[in-house]
Amino acid sequence: MSGLEITLLYLLAAVLGVVLCRSLKLPPMLGYLAVGVVIGPNALALSQDSAGVRHLGEFGVVFLMFVIGLEFNLPKLRAMRRHVFGLGLLQVVVTMLGATLVTLSLAAWLPSVWSMSWQSALALACALTMSSTAIVVKLMAERLEMESEHGKRVMGVLLFQDLAVVPLLVLIPALGASAEQLVGALGLAALKATVLVTVLLVGGQHVMRRWLTIVARRKSEELFVLNLLFVTLGLAWLTELAGLSLALGAFIAGMLISETEYKHQVETDIRPFHDVLLGLFFISIGMLLDWRLVLARWPLVLLLLVVPTFCKALLVAGLSKGLGATSGVALRTGLYLAQAGEFGFVLLTLAQANALVPPSLLNPILASMVLSMLATPFVVMYSNRIVMKLVSSDWLQQSLQMTTIARKSIGANRHVIICGYGRCGQNLARMLEREGIPYMALDLDPDRVQQAASAGDSVVFGDASRLQALMAAGLARSSAVVITYLDCPGALKVLVHVRSHAPQVPVIVRTQDDHDLETLREAGAAEVVPEAIEGSLMLASHALALVGVPMRRVIRIVQDQRDARYNLLRGFFHGADDNSVDERLHERLSSVTIPAQGKATRHPLGVFALQVMGVRVVSLRHNNGKVGDATDSTILQDGDTLVLSGKAEALALAEQKLLKGSVIGSVG
Repeated sequence: MSGLEITLLYLLAAVLGVVLCRSLKLPPMLGYLAVGVVIGPNALALSQDSAGVRHLGEFGVVFLMFVIGLEFNLPKLRAMRRHVFGLGLLQVVVTMLGATLVTLSLAAWLPSVWSMSWQSALALACALTMSSTAIVVKLMAERLEMESEHGKRVMGVLLFQDLAVVPLLVLIPALGASAEQLVGALGLAALKATVLVTVLLVGGQHVMRRWLTIVARRKSEELFVLNLLFVTLGLAWLTELAGLSLALGAFIAGMLISETEYKHQVETDIRPFHDVLLGLFFISIGMLLDWRLVLARWPLVLLLLVVPTFCKALLVAGLSKGLGATSGVALRTGLYLAQAGEFGFVLLTLAQANALVPPSLLNPILASMVLSMLATPFVVMYSNRIVMKLVSSDWLQQSLQMTTIARKSIGANRHVIICGYGRCGQNLARMLEREGIPYMALDLDPDRVQQAASAGDSVVFGDASRLQALMAAGLARSSAVVITYLDCPGALKVLVHVRSHAPQVPVIVRTQDDHDLETLREAGAAEVVPEAIEGSLMLASHALALVGVPMRRVIRIVQDQRDARYNLLRGFFHGADDNSVDERLHERLSSVTIPAQGKATRHPLGVFALQVMGVRVVSLRHNNGKVGDATDSTILQDGDTLVLSGKAEALALAEQKLLKGSVIGSVG
């Protein structure tokens, strides 16, 4: 096959693999691995020579390490130092020691099946130590667990694993030296790495900032991207020239740029190269896997899957428990980190290149690592059930948590439930307090909850995406639910629970932009407030004021734009302080709920002739919580709630007609 045909084959296979994984809600990485197995020399043999794609895959690893270096920052490490340098350090060290000892013990007991030197055992232990950052972070983000107790521990361990890759990339090639030269090779590698890193980091940051500034002043996006590629690959080549790995140089390049003001632009520009080339790396890993050998030696594959995964989960859980975590949090942390990781493949490939992995064991080890990653989404999905069954105290702790929420909300009625107590949630709480409206906030940051509760705020620790937490917060008695965090999957979970158990309660959702607007509305959101639109309105109002447009006109223009965008802001709801003559002459909002077995039910909305009275229907919420279209042909049902806009007298007449069922041509 020609080079173009091979490239097209890889791209087609990658597209199909990713589409399949997205359909099954699995990480794309697994699709790349599966594609590599299928098209590789050991299956369909569509590509006999994988050397080309393996070289491209090496560039994928280079850009992966570059991104890790780019995300490396001292404030983040300092904030998470207890989990990073406590649990993370212990996990890497103890796992490496334990895996090495177990591997050497197996080699002593079963030399015919498991023959391995201590250098090979240590290199294999390095690969098994790693967990999958890509899979675990994605799953935790979807489940809103990044700020949970186990989420912080998992992130701390993953961050330390990413840092530990750097010395391991130096260690494994040195282990490939002969026994007589091993100590000298290790010392020389450490010396080279220390000198190179010191030289680059001491003067490199100043040089990098000046160089990027010179390039940026040319105002050429093409030149900026070419420069990034040159810097990344140039430093990778420099470290390889020094007898170290390509990935180490890329990591240093990322660290140097992370300290400059160009970091965020670089992240945006480099992402396409990183994702595509890393996908090719995983395809090359899949091509190494011989499924026939896996089937022939399935007992060994099963053993390599179950024993390391179980032991790793147990070890991480034990370390977490020893460092002060509760049993439930410790077990969740262990379950989330039990699998192999993408850096494990990097280290295993490096070990193979240095003849540290016996060829007969390469395929079973690869297969077990791939299978452990495939199992991870299902382990995480059922982690709560596993913990509840194995840890009785966790069930008790969750019950106490729900009891705490319920005790705090037991006296609340017609209150607002605030999901997320960050800056947006706290601002909303202050406004509700000033208006004398009760609220109950749920948040997953224990430090924030503790500080806010100590200050007298009505906030408790709880996951708003869980039905139990919402019910304990008094969902059925609440007047509204407000989702303040920018997470569409989490918001959809809340909307499903509210629609199922309290359809009469309106939900307001905050989003970054209007990308998920229709999805959220179809799920039952009464209103969706995109930050991008609000930001543009404020920007426009300031710009208009600064160029001389009268302030009264600016306010009217912005209000007209909001009226066109938000149905619920057309007018206002009447309150006790709105009884002045001036207020009664303006439009206001009023909500009317059609009573069960009322005379208005089963009539189309048009027969009430609300428009004739000067009343406009702003929105219609059905009794199942779904927001529907309010047209003249809409048939009213029991429990439907209409939001009407008009002047006070017209609204009073319209409400009377709807409640009594007075329609045109009939006697009320």
